[in-house]
Amino acid sequence: MSAPAPGASFSIRAAVVKDLDSIWAIESAVFGAEAWSREMVREELTAGHRCYLALTDDAGVVRGYAGLLAVGAEGDIQTIAVSPEARGSGQGRRLMDALLDEAGRRSVREVFLEVRADNSIARALYASMGFTEIGLRPHYYQPDDVDAVVMKLDLKERR
Repeated sequence: MSAPAPGASFSIRAAVVKDLDSIWAIESAVFGAEAWSREMVREELTAGHRCYLALTDDAGVVRGYAGLLAVGAEGDIQTIAVSPEARGSGQGRRLMDALLDEAGRRSVREVFLEVRADNSIARALYASMGFTEIGLRPHYYQPDDVDAVVMKLDLKERR
């Protein structure tokens, strides 16, 4: 995937099944051995109680995606990824903000997520958005055998 043009602007829209190939390419590039299978990504894009967003550049190329599972008062950030070419420009935060806005529209009160214990950049982003660390899931990420830090955000405190 080529890099976005210098100074490119990005938009966020609902992800659709037509985005599967682009999302799968980013999933594979970002998560490597821990990437979801292509079929799992397809299922997520089409499953009930889900909201998936696509980050696109000026040319309409998908440069990132994020997903939310919202059931009742609880939500779970299923995944979030920005292509390596588009990192460092605040797009991950934009995707998270959009997902949290959607969670609020769906009357979610608490949002949870898991993040690799060794991913200090993502952990700092989530903490800066108000998420707090509430637990640890040992050996969660396989095959790398990395723990997951469980984080929670009370949406009432976000507003």
